Amino acid sequence: MNSVVTALSELQQKLIAPLPDSSGTLVFTVPLTLSDDSDALQWLAAQSVWPQFYWQQRNGEQELAALGAVAHFPSLSAGEAFLAQFPASERLLICGLNQFDPASGSLFLPRLLWQRQRGQAALTLILHSEHSLAQDGLQAQALLAALLPARPLPALQLTLLREQQTPAWPRWQQLIEQALAGFSRGEMEKVVLARASDLWFSTPVSAAGFLAASRRVNLNCYHFYMAFNAQQGFIGSSPERLWRRRGVELRTEALAGTVASSADDAKAARLGEWLMHDDKNQRENMLVVEDICQRLNPIGETLEVLPPQIMRLRKVQHLRRCIWTTLRQPDDASCLRQLQPTAAVAGLPRQAASAFIQHNEPFERQWYAGSAGYISRQQAEFCVSLRSALVDGDRVRLYAGAGIVPGSDPAEEWREINNKAAGLRSLLTEKSE
Repeated sequence: MNSVVTALSELQQKLIAPLPDSSGTLVFTVPLTLSDDSDALQWLAAQSVWPQFYWQQRNGEQELAALGAVAHFPSLSAGEAFLAQFPASERLLICGLNQFDPASGSLFLPRLLWQRQRGQAALTLILHSEHSLAQDGLQAQALLAALLPARPLPALQLTLLREQQTPAWPRWQQLIEQALAGFSRGEMEKVVLARASDLWFSTPVSAAGFLAASRRVNLNCYHFYMAFNAQQGFIGSSPERLWRRRGVELRTEALAGTVASSADDAKAARLGEWLMHDDKNQRENMLVVEDICQRLNPIGETLEVLPPQIMRLRKVQHLRRCIWTTLRQPDDASCLRQLQPTAAVAGLPRQAASAFIQHNEPFERQWYAGSAGYISRQQAEFCVSLRSALVDGDRVRLYAGAGIVPGSDPAEEWREINNKAAGLRSLLTEKSE
């Protein structure tokens, strides 16, 4: 077994042999030894190569870090079409982000991929060229030679200069009144409205350092990080799975209905018990369940809906119902089209709710409420990109949303999005306020 340094050296040795001056794809994988200080995010953020992508499964069993792009894909369907050319390859993996509009994304086949599954880890180098593998091998050698060792990520020692919310409170009230009027006219059953909070700091913010701080405290979440360049990155710690596929077995979930959480176990339990029996929240969750089941019917076999659970997080608690099925064929592009955006992030009916969002929300969602994850021939998994933030130099844009249904109260929903945003906001501002 190898340390990262030894593994990289072994990969460099594999590139010494002559490579064909023709098109093709080659994959080299070497195992890694994990130690207590093995941190893929630290290793990734130490490099001056982009894009960078980090993703950790909610239960912590799976983790990947991708560095550099051999090929870029503007949508998941384009990435899936690429993988279809290599039906026998088990080691090709495409990772990245899908926008709120699932037709658009930023995904890539990585040059170098660090992967961990439970206690087993490996480092994979990918060569791919439409013209010359020999030339692509030279580029891979240059990247390997320039890699740096992992280093500790910077602490978030930030000074907040100003903050702006979009929409601000008066416009938020108006939006909910517009939504309630739409419900009364029978145009929608539910719409999810979001708020963007822009925070400016006196110094640039490290997107990787921000995620590392969130990863330490926001447990039971997917953690993801996409660095587009040295200044811009999108990060998040999301509680919600969009879908997981193993072969043709698919698991998804309805995560809708929210109440505050507490560090006090007894108080958190009382709040969770209230959530489990609250009519408004149960109704909101079942709307999402019914929508997911309808959308899976064309691509899945018998559906199994599990009993409701309480998902307890640091700042909030959610109602969750898991939904399992067997796909008729392993088609991840179809899964994305059918499931995103879910009623938990857009509303019902999907078309009417999405149109309301597009026409009335005063900002573009872009990556917010899209999805982050990976696809391969054998398996795929994406989380919904909630509890997320866009980092751009010294500015951070935080996102949070609330499901609006008949009977929703603007002040109560404002408190809900404050609670949701607090999971990340507190990490940026607790020393400033």
